[in-house]
Amino acid sequence: MTFEEARSEFPVLERQAYLNAGSSGPLPRAAVEAAQAWLARDLEQGRSGTAYIEELAALREQARAGFAEVVGASPEQIALTDSTSRGCQIVVAGLGLSPQDEVVTTHEEHFGLLGPLRGSGARVVVTAADEDAILAAVTPRTRLIAVSQILWTTGRRLDIERLRDAGLPVLVDGAQSAGAVAPDLAGADYFTISAQKWLCAPEPTGGLFIREPEHLPVALPSYLAMTAHEPDGSYTARGGARRFDSGWLSGPILSGLLASLACHPEWRYERAGEMAARCRELLEPLVEIVTPPGHSTLVSFRPAGDAKELVAALDQRGVVVRDIPGHGLVRASCGWWTNEDDLERLADGLS
Repeated sequence: MTFEEARSEFPVLERQAYLNAGSSGPLPRAAVEAAQAWLARDLEQGRSGTAYIEELAALREQARAGFAEVVGASPEQIALTDSTSRGCQIVVAGLGLSPQDEVVTTHEEHFGLLGPLRGSGARVVVTAADEDAILAAVTPRTRLIAVSQILWTTGRRLDIERLRDAGLPVLVDGAQSAGAVAPDLAGADYFTISAQKWLCAPEPTGGLFIREPEHLPVALPSYLAMTAHEPDGSYTARGGARRFDSGWLSGPILSGLLASLACHPEWRYERAGEMAARCRELLEPLVEIVTPPGHSTLVSFRPAGDAKELVAALDQRGVVVRDIPGHGLVRASCGWWTNEDDLERLADGLS
């Protein structure tokens, strides 16, 4: 597949310099067609019967295998969720934290992670987004380290494997890394996947990697957690991470997800990295870039004026980026589908 052939799967790119996959990636044509075809089938044939349910179950397993390939894991270690936030909730609830416990996180985290941490009842210790600071914040009360692999604000990549030195479970928010950079689960006990971002899938779709599924209690069981149950609610759990599946995913959503996963070429990570480097090269004479070189496919920068106003002005020119609230930053997301013209349009809008 050539770059031009692969890029042509995204009709939105014909109109916009779409640089916002860190929020939601562009939808490929194949995903929409697959979802529409399933909806048409539901309309004509209904949504019931053993064969129908078995086909949906098969699609779930294909999606599980697809996520496993994206992050470099076994399908048995992947739960299907609807978001990164749901994955974080599953892990934090399963750990059974109490007010006597502490969790260590950073001041650069998304609320999708921070919300579940706060809801756990444990004391949330917030430190600088730096490996030394994170490790220094660990105390005998610490039960969990919970951080992003790539920070959604600055695009800095944390060395997750180094955090293993604390000897504690590590929950990783993988929203800005799954599908964006080559997989690296070293150091992660739990790793969340946000499929609508860099994997360009329909919403709501996501996954959760659990290194040892049998070692985490199921605190939020969905109907899909069990193979059989008793009138009092006791049940036989499914094998592996399937017991943590957060709920039902419809045929159209699963079909669209699988089509999205199939559209990414083998050279995606190298190409995305090259585009991020080129974006830096074009923007460095114009703005202050805060993303360290080579850390991610995000390029965050501090404009001379108001960030939100700049984003709105760029949108009027057909350039889609976003501001980072409370930080005065603008963030460009460079995917493998990004081309030179997209980046030059962004640079022209800053000149």
